[in-house]
Amino acid sequence: MLLGHPVLFKSLCYVDGRWVHSNNAASIPVVNPADQHVIGHVPMLEREQVVSAVGAADRAFQAWRWTPQQKRSAFLMRWHELILRHQSDLAGILSLEQGKPLAEAKGEIAYAASFIEWFADEAKRLAGRTIPTHIDGAHLGTVMEPVGVAALITPWNFPVAMITRKAAAAIASGCTVVIKPAHETPFSAMALAQLAEEAGFPAGVFNVVIGEPQMTMEALVSDTRVRAVSFTGSTRVGGLVAKAVAQAGIKKLALELGGNAPFIVTEDADLEHSVRVAIGAKFQTSGQDCCAANRIFVARPLYEAFVQRYTEAVKALKVGSAFEANVDVGPLMNQAAFDATVARIEDAKAQGARITVGGNAHELGGWFYEPTVVADARAGMRIYDEENFAPISAISPFDTLDEAVTRANDTEYGLAAYICATRIDTIFQLVRRLDFAMVSVNGVKFTGAPIPFGGMKASGLGREGGAEGFEPFVETKYFCLGNLGLPLSSAA
Repeated sequence: MLLGHPVLFKSLCYVDGRWVHSNNAASIPVVNPADQHVIGHVPMLEREQVVSAVGAADRAFQAWRWTPQQKRSAFLMRWHELILRHQSDLAGILSLEQGKPLAEAKGEIAYAASFIEWFADEAKRLAGRTIPTHIDGAHLGTVMEPVGVAALITPWNFPVAMITRKAAAAIASGCTVVIKPAHETPFSAMALAQLAEEAGFPAGVFNVVIGEPQMTMEALVSDTRVRAVSFTGSTRVGGLVAKAVAQAGIKKLALELGGNAPFIVTEDADLEHSVRVAIGAKFQTSGQDCCAANRIFVARPLYEAFVQRYTEAVKALKVGSAFEANVDVGPLMNQAAFDATVARIEDAKAQGARITVGGNAHELGGWFYEPTVVADARAGMRIYDEENFAPISAISPFDTLDEAVTRANDTEYGLAAYICATRIDTIFQLVRRLDFAMVSVNGVKFTGAPIPFGGMKASGLGREGGAEGFEPFVETKYFCLGNLGLPLSSAA
């Protein structure tokens, strides 16, 4: 792959403003999931190198926290401009290591850049407040203080946006960061580090480390100098991160975890629009999205018509490698994801579900799987009960709104939900009754820099994006200025 900015493709970690390899020269290969060919190697740092990255971030924090907000915002805006300038190169790197269709990858780069712009601007309004006093002769107020070093642990499905959404908030608020990207998609993180360096970030403000995953996570969260931990990934691993944080002491913790999103199509919904929205809600990133519509519930009067039209739309999806024209669905990320997909479909078949399209490994081979529709799915089937990071859909009928709500809420997850309906009373009732932190009505696009992204229940803690996105990285400090010589109140 030819890049307009060739040094964006880095094979080294970034610590304290320097590009570093492992002390023992250990490295791992990174493969293109479309053909399993090795695209490069990245170092596996030793524990002491990970600890040294925390040290660099801690030293940098002592000055960065006092850097005027306008200057911090200026650094971020230069980073934002460089990311957009090199959008095509960054998208190419992302597609090469993640398998995401190139058009989707370009969209992710723009999405990622939007968080930097948002937090660079919003941090200028990260203000405390004056509190009306109840104490004679005193002035009361608050200031917002950065917590310190933030460890950011990010996933492979959105390897650029999940970094910028965390890092921009942390850096804008005055924190410094150590980022541990997924070992499947490290090159996107290295490219962001290169552009951060070009943007002029002081050494130690932005660090990227890769090592054995369990060791690296534990080294970061157990370090007393790390004061905030932000993790995006599976609920299972999020539990391990939370346990490690608890064992290390009290820190700020944000977890953006798994989902099992319901998609409810009511009797009054527009059928064709519902099908289009459902396709977009399920098959972005080849279904490897925590917000993907995993369980589609359709009012019985529309059910068979919906299954037919949805099946036709899924048949029309083009499967291929990221750099082919007009590709809708790319490969699964790895062999484990492919094997899990096969097992879920075989389980559904064994339990009598209808496979209306797909249901097999794709003829392209490797980790490609056919976009699949499973009709008449029900509780007890793996495709219904579990989060499906794959291009496979589970559809079920319902008879009453109460039934739809009960079944939608019958999951440990509480991240995203979708509704297609036209009656405002139905829409508002569903919005309030669904136990999910984010509800999208009659559309696919609902995330973005200004909104508080996050989950309820087993889907996480805290929010990313919006004004709430600062919360993992700041503390509210209260002050009471007493004995100021102000007039005292008269006795009653």
